[in-house]
Amino acid sequence: MLTNTQSQWFNKRCLLLMVLLLLSIQQSLAAYNIGPDDVLRISVYGYEDLKTETRVSPDGRITFPLIGEVDASGKSPIELEEAIAVRLIQGGFIHDAQVTVAVLNHVSQQVSVLGYVNKPGRYPLDSDSSIVDLIAMAEGIDEMGDTTVIVTRNVNGKLQRQALDLKVYLEDDKNIAPFKMLQGDQVYVPKAPMFYIYGEVQRPGGYRVEPGISVVKALPLGGGLTLRGTENGIVIKRKDKSGVLQDVDVDLGDAVLKDDVIYVGERWF
Repeated sequence: MLTNTQSQWFNKRCLLLMVLLLLSIQQSLAAYNIGPDDVLRISVYGYEDLKTETRVSPDGRITFPLIGEVDASGKSPIELEEAIAVRLIQGGFIHDAQVTVAVLNHVSQQVSVLGYVNKPGRYPLDSDSSIVDLIAMAEGIDEMGDTTVIVTRNVNGKLQRQALDLKVYLEDDKNIAPFKMLQGDQVYVPKAPMFYIYGEVQRPGGYRVEPGISVVKALPLGGGLTLRGTENGIVIKRKDKSGVLQDVDVDLGDAVLKDDVIYVGERWF
């Protein structure tokens, strides 16, 4: 048998677990809160004629037979079921109303994915949607997009922006918890840091700055040197603190930085 001390500890432990479970359930339900333009199917057990499909109005209301307008926005389906049932009972229409609310289309539960993705747009959100899920729905980052994305979120009426490195979640070797998306979030994928290579190379143009890339590793991205090109004639134009491009002499092993312009000169003989 448990001693009094052990019993008290056990009871406190059970209470704590119940509180955590309730919080988890509340958070899960919050992710499914009804919002404007959501499409609902509402039915009352035993009253087939009351089955209704309706869209939530821009001001967050629905109209239901017998009871008229009901506030729906911000409620979970369970909370709306209770609100309709109470109105039906209090109005004397149905003695024991058993109401079911199903969300057919969670238009309000969407997240915008913008920027350098293959398919920008608005995508549906569920309680388990993570940043990786949303990028996948947008068919991935395009060849010019960065792996560091910006999530804009409304926190207590104020917009907050957070930079997330997708590689942390895609190359998860530390069991990092997924970054969960919330209603109203906006995901923006910026253009990746770029460098540019011109002069006597086969494919001049802009290329991504990859981690650890050096001048000698950058040259093959431009297709290598032309027959007239020379490694002795390489100059990098790099922005100074005021944003003005300055010529910088470099070694082949030097790192390439964002917005660097690598110019490969022509051999003299």
